[in-house]
Amino acid sequence: MAERRGPLYLARASYRRRRLIDALRLLPFLMFGLWLLPLLWGGEGTDQPVGAGARAFLHVFVVWALGLVAAALLTRRLSQGEAATERVTAQKGPDAGGGR
Repeated sequence: MAERRGPLYLARASYRRRRLIDALRLLPFLMFGLWLLPLLWGGEGTDQPVGAGARAFLHVFVVWALGLVAAALLTRRLSQGEAATERVTAQKGPDAGGGR
């Protein structure tokens, strides 16, 4: 009979690092979708053209600013996690890295 293998668990630090990378990759698409949101305002049934007005311009710049802040925070957390991983590896010694 074949051996039963237990579930494969990833290390918590590498799992979180990969999720942060995934979030950074998805962020431009999320921001683009939010940026296009003013196109849904106005248009048919109103006397304003689609996406017109100060509210739409304000929305575009607020979304842009929030995208910059979100990218900066995610990048900072990612770099802090890498620094912590390097410290742990350095404390264990040069052979603990499990080289490739």
